[in-house]
Amino acid sequence: MVVNTVLNSLCDKVLAGERLTINEAEMLAENADLYQLGFLANSIRKRLHPDPVVTYVIDRNINYTDICISACKFCAFFKSPEDKNGSIISFAELGKKIEETQKLKGTQILLQGGLHPDKPLEFYEEMLLFIKGYGIHVHGFSPPEIHHFSDLSGLSVQEVLARLGKAGLNSIPGGGAEILSDRVRGAISPRKCSADQWISVMEEAHKMGMRTTATMMFGHIETMEERLEHLSRIRDLQDRTGGFTAFIPWPFQPLNTALNHIPATTGMAYLKMLAFSRIFLDNVPNIQASWVTQGPKIAQLSLFFGANDFGSTMIEENVVAAAGVSFRLSEKEIRKLVTGAGFEPRQRRMDYSLVDEAA
Repeated sequence: MVVNTVLNSLCDKVLAGERLTINEAEMLAENADLYQLGFLANSIRKRLHPDPVVTYVIDRNINYTDICISACKFCAFFKSPEDKNGSIISFAELGKKIEETQKLKGTQILLQGGLHPDKPLEFYEEMLLFIKGYGIHVHGFSPPEIHHFSDLSGLSVQEVLARLGKAGLNSIPGGGAEILSDRVRGAISPRKCSADQWISVMEEAHKMGMRTTATMMFGHIETMEERLEHLSRIRDLQDRTGGFTAFIPWPFQPLNTALNHIPATTGMAYLKMLAFSRIFLDNVPNIQASWVTQGPKIAQLSLFFGANDFGSTMIEENVVAAAGVSFRLSEKEIRKLVTGAGFEPRQRRMDYSLVDEAA
């Protein structure tokens, strides 16, 4: 009875548009079921996005190298620097991929890669200048990459971001966040930047006027308290800067990784975490579904559990595919799924302006 009373009080608070404290959020996560979380998340989604519109972006995820010194336990994509099978994309191949993207009405390139031990900052500047010659938005280099460039160059993160921005970097993806808890990061990705450093890169980017996204990879060794630590860090930074355009929670894919003994996250567990993210992150405007990891039907259900964005068409995707998950959706299929759920599909840009409206 006491639990029900407290739960009802928390639900009333959420429905009234009030912010939950960390302790209240933890109580909600422990006691609310899938349907309650979904109802609350959907009510917030409708309040923030009253029009029945679901957005999506057409882009291509280009991994410029799979050579990486990080050797994260959750990654099935990377190659060690000693591995002769490791590769770096050529500009000729890069240009071909961009042209293919533009022919499919793509508006941006999602550019990410491994932490290469040898390439200087000038290499990345030249790559950006080459891409910008095609007149396409570059959404690239996650915080661990930016921090890695800073370490190798001896420049500050601010200086690295300024140089990359001048060369053509427009916005930064939220990759490499995993769980923003140093216990978790120390166990699964000890060579990557710390939780504070990830936040610091994003804060510097926001101060410079760059918009970014934020992600969370959950369902491995983290606790619920550590998921809340992650969400709280995102919410706190958003309070300070307002620089995040969207949040994308996605479940860890264990196949072909050093953590393959961990069971894959179920669709129900994914929907609960998605809904909970929408409830807690009251200051992040958009929540993105993860059809790349969950498949089209769960992604369609996501639209009733807080998500208002279907993500990318993912013309190319290599990292999740390396873990044995290879869902593929065309723009036509995404539009059909969105329409089938009762919403209007609209193509967007990174900043969530709509393609069929003035930029």
